[in-house]
Amino acid sequence: KDESLYRHGDPLSAVYSIRFGTLKTEYGLEDGRQQVIGFHLPGEILGLDGIGEGSYQSEAIALEESEVCIIRYEAFEDLALQIPALQKQFHRILSRELTQDQRHLLSLGSLRAEERLASFLLNLSQRLAARGYLNNEFDLRMSRVEIGSYLGLKLETVSRAFSKLQDENIITVDNKHIRINDIARLRMKMGNSSCVT
Repeated sequence: KDESLYRHGDPLSAVYSIRFGTLKTEYGLEDGRQQVIGFHLPGEILGLDGIGEGSYQSEAIALEESEVCIIRYEAFEDLALQIPALQKQFHRILSRELTQDQRHLLSLGSLRAEERLASFLLNLSQRLAARGYLNNEFDLRMSRVEIGSYLGLKLETVSRAFSKLQDENIITVDNKHIRINDIARLRMKMGNSSCVT
C-alpha cells in the first residue's frame, strides 16, 4: 500500500497484470499537484502508457495491499509475434484502454458533477461485475480527494454529490462502503449521455 509500482520517466521494462488489490495512476503537473488519471482493478493491465515513448508516462501507486504479475515487455513482444491470438488480445486491451480514456475525457467536458459521480460508480460496478464481484456493493479503495482529482471536481463537490445520491436513496454510503440501491435511477442520473468513465 502507498508504494509505487513504477514512476513517470522510468524506462519501460514490463507491463503488469493486477492479481489483487487496486492501484491508481497519476501524472505530476508543473505546479507540483498530482492529477489522478485512472484507477485499476484486479485483472486489468498497467504500464501500457510506456509503450509509445519507451518510458512510463505516469506513476502507478497501490491504494491497498496489492499484487501484480510482471510481464517482461520484450519477452511479451516476442511471444505475441509467435502467437497471433495473443497479439489480437493485446490489441483489444489497448483499444479498450483508449476508448475508456476517450469516454472519460468526454465526461469531464460534458457532464455535471452528479452525472460524473454516477458515471464513475456505474463504471466501477460494471468492471467489478465483469470480474465476478458484486456489482451493487463494494468498497471504494480511493479517497474522496482522489475521486475528485479523477473527475475534475473539488472535494466539497464530490461530498455533495455523494450526499445527494444518498438523500435520494439511489446509493447508501457508509464511509468507503457503497451500496447501489437503484442502478436504473443511477443510470438516469447521467441523463441521455452514453459516457461511462
